[in-house]
This record gives sequence, C-alpha cells and structure tokens, in this order.
Amino acid sequence: MKEVIKMSFLEINNLKVHFPIRGGFFNTIKDYVYAVDGVTFSIEEGKTYGLIGESGSGKTTIGKAIVGLERPTGGEILYNGQQVHTKRLKKKMGYHKDVQMIFQDVLSSLDPKKRIRDIIAEPIRNHEKLTKEEELEKVLELLNIVGMPADALYRYPHEFSGGQRQRIGVARSVSLNPRLIVADEPVSALDLSVQAQVLNFLKEIQKKFNLSYLFISHDLGVVKHMCDYIYIMHRGRFVEAGTRDDIYNNPQHIYTKRLIAAIPEINAENREENYKNRINVENEYREKESLFYDEKGKVFDLVQISDTHYVAVKSKEDL
Repeated sequence: MKEVIKMSFLEINNLKVHFPIRGGFFNTIKDYVYAVDGVTFSIEEGKTYGLIGESGSGKTTIGKAIVGLERPTGGEILYNGQQVHTKRLKKKMGYHKDVQMIFQDVLSSLDPKKRIRDIIAEPIRNHEKLTKEEELEKVLELLNIVGMPADALYRYPHEFSGGQRQRIGVARSVSLNPRLIVADEPVSALDLSVQAQVLNFLKEIQKKFNLSYLFISHDLGVVKHMCDYIYIMHRGRFVEAGTRDDIYNNPQHIYTKRLIAAIPEINAENREENYKNRINVENEYREKESLFYDEKGKVFDLVQISDTHYVAVKSKEDL
C-alpha cells in the first residue's frame, strides 16, 4: 500500500507480529498466530487515525508494537527515519517520551498503591531532572489541564469514577509532551454519557498539545466522531482505508459494510429497515467472499480506488 497521507514523523512498513503455537512433548513450535500480517501506514502531526476491527483482528497488537510492548516479527517502525526496534533502550528514550499509550482498563494501568501525585509524576521522574517543587508544580498544572482538583494529589485511583480515572491516565500520558498517543479502547468501559465527555475532552487536549492520536476501537460510531483517517482491520490485515467520508459514505469491502450495518440504531422508526439491511449485507458477505479473501481466507492486498481510498480486493474491477 502506498502512503495515504504524507508521513510526518512515524512510519510503519509491512509490520508483522506472529505468535508461536507450541505443543508436544518437547514444546516445539507447531504453527503461528498471524496477529498482524503486513500492514503499512504513517502518522502525521496533529491528526487522529482510527484502527477498527473486531476482537482478535490485530489492532491492539499494532498499538503495542508501536509503543514497544510487542516486538515485531517483521517489517519496520520508523521514527524520524530511524528503526526504533533496532536501537538500544538508552538511544530510544526520546521515542519513549514522544509515544505514549492510554489503556482500555485504566484502573489496572494505575498502581492502586500509589497516590495520584506519584502516578502522574512517575514518567517525569524517569525522563526529566526536576526539583520536588518543580515536579509538584508540573503535576498540579497537569491536573488542572485535565479538569481534576488539586486535592486529587494525595488520593488513590479507587477513589475516583471511571471518567475521572481516564482523565488521570491522560494527565500521565501527556506529562512528557508526547507527539503521539496510542489510545486503546479508551472509553469502552465507560457509560455512554461519560464516553461523550471523555471523547470531547480528548479533542480539547489534542488541540492544546498538537497531539496525534492512534485511536483503537471496535466501535465505528466512536471512531466517526474522533478520526480523520480510518483503517479497517480483519484477520491481521487492512481490508479498507480511507477518510471518514470514504468509509461511512462509500464503504467497499464486505467486512466494512458488515461493521457499519452492525451499528445500533437509536431511532425506533429505522430499526426494521436497518435489520433488513443487515440481512442483505450478510448475504452479500457470503456471496462475494471469494472476491475479498483468497482460498485460504487471507485478505488480499490493498488497491487504490481514489486519492484517499484503498480496498483489499482480488481485482479493482470486482468492486
């Protein structure tokens, strides 16, 4: 796949992450799980990108590989033109400052034994040399930015609501002024009313810090609200990539159509129509599967159908 948007600082080329399946008396490798099987894209300053797919599609594995929690089996991740997984840890410190992650289960990512001051200050202590007074001033500033009161400093994570804990997680993530935040299902565990508050808050933070987001989700409705450019994942590969308008107004891959058809309909008057649409989409999926997946079920390579729109299909003429 060619670059869809001009790369600014982070480029992922033919990324692969395969996990061995072991068995037998000698615990030898029998096969592999192809969690990510060759994806290419790039990140531009100040933009939001969406990775969408069902559980097991490989989207979270991509996020973990980017932040260094999973080591790629193949391909490369280039930061300012340098391959990040071939550098020694000390040489990667700049990268680790600039690329942060917000986790789905924010409570488990916050040490329950630590007060909020220490949780937010931890990355600052690892990367910056500040006096205790300077550190306290910075933590207070971060709490203010995310809309949390100063008295949160000496409280523990369990004392806050889900939305408040997510704000604390964001404060920790932006403490080093990163360029990219990988947000893995950041609102999936929250109530709908709280989800909207956190999403709008993330947009405000993005403007303030000129952040780029890689937004990982299974919820197309959430991604539509957040993202400039969207990648649809299935079976470890991209099946479709495009702008919001490309994906929502002109979906081409049968898997993308299936995801969009599954979005819940709030308006009761349209539910019957949407149900019929889902049936039609499922029928299309069965009828046209051979045009979008090979005989082994592997996703075909992406082909370009417009300036911004790519679809994984056997032949462009099949669309």
